[in-house]
Amino acid sequence: MRKVILFWLCVLLPVAALGQTKLNGAGATFPYPMYSKWFSEYHKLHSDIEINYQSIGSGGGIRQVSEGTVEFGASDVPMNDEQLKAAKSKILNIPTVLGAVVPVYSVPGVSADLKFTPDVLAGIFLGRITKWNDKAIAGANPGVNFPDKDIVVIHRSDGSGTTFIWTDYLSKVSADWKSQVGSGTAVKWPLGLGGKGNEQVAAYVRQMPGAIGYVELIYALQTKIPFGSVQNVAGNFVKGSLDSVTAAAASAPKMPADFRISITNAPGKDSYPIASFTWLLIPASSKDPAKGKILSDFLNWMVTDGQKMTSALAYAPLPDNVAAKVKEAIKQVR
Repeated sequence: MRKVILFWLCVLLPVAALGQTKLNGAGATFPYPMYSKWFSEYHKLHSDIEINYQSIGSGGGIRQVSEGTVEFGASDVPMNDEQLKAAKSKILNIPTVLGAVVPVYSVPGVSADLKFTPDVLAGIFLGRITKWNDKAIAGANPGVNFPDKDIVVIHRSDGSGTTFIWTDYLSKVSADWKSQVGSGTAVKWPLGLGGKGNEQVAAYVRQMPGAIGYVELIYALQTKIPFGSVQNVAGNFVKGSLDSVTAAAASAPKMPADFRISITNAPGKDSYPIASFTWLLIPASSKDPAKGKILSDFLNWMVTDGQKMTSALAYAPLPDNVAAKVKEAIKQVR
């Protein structure tokens, strides 16, 4: 009997394995919580499909999908013309959700929710505002008793889409930042201490009195680290939230046909100014047609049923008009 069981195990296990299809992807950390949820839920619906995703940063996602070493990539900044041209195959930039990057801080003796103007954020990260009791900070926060404490700037040490969103915003609100530092997944920071990932940035902020840094909204909410509101184009101080990110998307410029757009510093009285789409980088033609079909099916699920899961993780769903355009673009995936 034992031999019979072993025989059937040897026969059936390889058959089961053959029935499994595994897709590998890599890239942005910004949407990782959302993608993890989606891939898990999709596997529950299709037990024969496993989607493996490594959150290695947007730069790594662009590189790997361009080289064809993964079935798909992910990035918080759409691929530029040069990157698209250099890729081994045609890559589609498919927007998936919207999220936000928020300023987090640790100021001794201050428990209030702080307000930050664009000039203050640029001034701090340029090293021009160095004390928490600086009049520019105090002016935006009447009634708050700030200490005469040095500001410790914390930024990402690894290339990340979170950094791109943060620096893209600073480049729009500060001519000096744009000319001296610019935007990118990694930049030459004027000052500060680098931390790898949201985890280390947040840990440094918590551990160092007087520190300020930036993390993704979902991470700030999950870890309950204090984060401030930011003054938008309309002059209102708005805190990062599902509603304020949705407002930013609604008031942003018209979505182009290739979906490559920046919505930081979007107009609108309720818009949170450091918000962004994030993208899946999908080869239009897969090396394996069966995997191309799976990708197409997943994307159609993502843009319909998957969008219903976004709010629970503090991401904003795609606006209806964008979702409709995405459905059309998915038809190119083979």
